Amino acid sequence: MVMAGGLGSRLHPLTRDRAKPAVPFGGKYRIIDFVLSNLVNSRIYAIYVLVQWRSQSLIEHLKDGWQFGGILTDHFVTPVPAQMRMGENWYQGTADAIFQNLNLLDDNNPDLVAIFGADHIYRMDVQQMIEFHLERKAAVTVATIPVHLEESDQFGIIEVDSGLRVSGFEEKPAVARQMPGVPGQCLASMGNYLFDPEVLRRALAEDSKLPSSRHDFGRDLIPSLIERVPVYAYNFMTNRIQGDSEANLSYWRDVGTIDAYYEANMDLRDARPHLNLYNQRWPLRTAYYDQPPAKFVFDENGRRGEALHSVISEGCIVSGGMVRNSVLGRSVFVHSWSLVEDSILMDYSEIGRHARVRRAIIDKNVYVPEGDEIGYDLERDRQRFHVTDSGLVVIAKGPKRERLSS
Repeated sequence: MVMAGGLGSRLHPLTRDRAKPAVPFGGKYRIIDFVLSNLVNSRIYAIYVLVQWRSQSLIEHLKDGWQFGGILTDHFVTPVPAQMRMGENWYQGTADAIFQNLNLLDDNNPDLVAIFGADHIYRMDVQQMIEFHLERKAAVTVATIPVHLEESDQFGIIEVDSGLRVSGFEEKPAVARQMPGVPGQCLASMGNYLFDPEVLRRALAEDSKLPSSRHDFGRDLIPSLIERVPVYAYNFMTNRIQGDSEANLSYWRDVGTIDAYYEANMDLRDARPHLNLYNQRWPLRTAYYDQPPAKFVFDENGRRGEALHSVISEGCIVSGGMVRNSVLGRSVFVHSWSLVEDSILMDYSEIGRHARVRRAIIDKNVYVPEGDEIGYDLERDRQRFHVTDSGLVVIAKGPKRERLSS
């Protein structure tokens, strides 16, 4: 069960027209591709994706890239819209979203239920977490990652004993208790859970009847189970991915804000990136689009198509301009004498001649006019676009348009 219904308000304006899991990432992917790839690469093939807010583009992405076909009936990736099965309310929280879809458990009778979020960037072999869960004879297992104590107010923090059995779970505490034997660090929940199906079913039914509950796994449901059933914390730092080097292991980013999203994209540019998209033994899957190769044209002094320290997706044309330290999505057009630096340009965006762009996130179908400047005069940019406190300029998605000639 993949939770893909969040509003993603902190990623606005990128989430103005789409759900957070459908936001493009790394040039050709969507954020949800990470959790789905992790599950499929871990040989988990029966996947329901629970959607709610602005889900059309997400549903279309699942249709284009994640259909297994009808030969194997237990292999599927199926979007599940909010259906108000338990009343007249939309999902009231993460636990309520699963409660309203308990019929899916009845339909499939699983031995184990994995409930994962759809809005993080990471690689994970879920089978290793399942092995931990079975070895401990756990009823619930929570995936966790160590964070510094001073960061505890940003996460759900879990207290454990020396055997990693959970003894406490608190959302964003001002002061957290450190991990046993690891000074200065505490365990943060990654929002990924494994459940015994019957424990899950009973807990959801009980939680649904509590008027004081916010119907959230981290705030309500799991804390209520700690004293009643064995709940364990799986340490993500022990997870290993075939084909990845030590430098790539345990990479996890919560891209819940514009700045975090930007930094995670920028992680891809390095010669040895922290997140390796080129590991053929653990492929990152996505929808396939029939695009031509990228090309770089003109080789004249002052008019040379170049891209340095950048990620360039299929269909891009860098026509006599310079791209530096940036990530370009599909079919981006950079015209002559233009400059793009430290930026993310999404599909079908276009940079006009002599235009300059730096430290910007430009959504799909945006045309930056000839001679315009983005990221150089932030006061002017604030009058036209969204600008973060750190000075990132974000331009919302534009209308579909015909590409100009070079």
